[in-house]
Amino acid sequence: MNKNKEAIHLMKEQNYEEAAKLFTEEIEENPEQPVGYINFGNLLLHINDYQRAQRFFEKAIEIDPHAATAYYGLGNLYFEQSLYPKAQENYQKAIELGLEEADVYYMLGITFQKQEHDKLALPYLLRATELNPDDEEMLFQYGLSLAQSDHISEAEPIFHKVLSLNDQHSDAHYNLGVIALYQDQPKESLRHFDAALEAQSDHVLAANGKKQVEELLKHMNE
Repeated sequence: MNKNKEAIHLMKEQNYEEAAKLFTEEIEENPEQPVGYINFGNLLLHINDYQRAQRFFEKAIEIDPHAATAYYGLGNLYFEQSLYPKAQENYQKAIELGLEEADVYYMLGITFQKQEHDKLALPYLLRATELNPDDEEMLFQYGLSLAQSDHISEAEPIFHKVLSLNDQHSDAHYNLGVIALYQDQPKESLRHFDAALEAQSDHVLAANGKKQVEELLKHMNE
């Protein structure tokens, strides 16, 4: 196992001090290779040392202007600080440079979501689900952006797919409850609101939805 791989393994075990030592050795031994700087930047980002992390990512880009993962790291750095336009710019640059991974498309989609540009988020979240079709959170966020862009009929099967992966996904149940209500299916709506509350008892939106549907059904039966 080379030093980078060993250090990444140590990071996963939260042994940051030893990982930092190995990344430092890797940089000292290969100062003209960007990978050591990128990995050290990721470690610093992980411990919220944003200022130093930025310097390491920028050093990697100085060495190799085509280092796509360095731009991805900068995107994550800006995202963590809620600087969404800057995050967006760096994620897009990483994709332009050929980074074809679900995570970068997903994060770019979420960055658009955070800026309330759900329609712009759609193609990136779709691509993320194509690259990683069994990730329930990627699927859910794609479904959410579809729903928030008024593509209700397209969102519904996506939320059902989320439930096929995790039948306790409270937010998927909640959104299906809203869709069923929108489709004049109050009993189906109530079933999903109940399922959302069973999965997450403090789901405020589902509790409010359940109350509204119960009142609606009560009036319908009078």
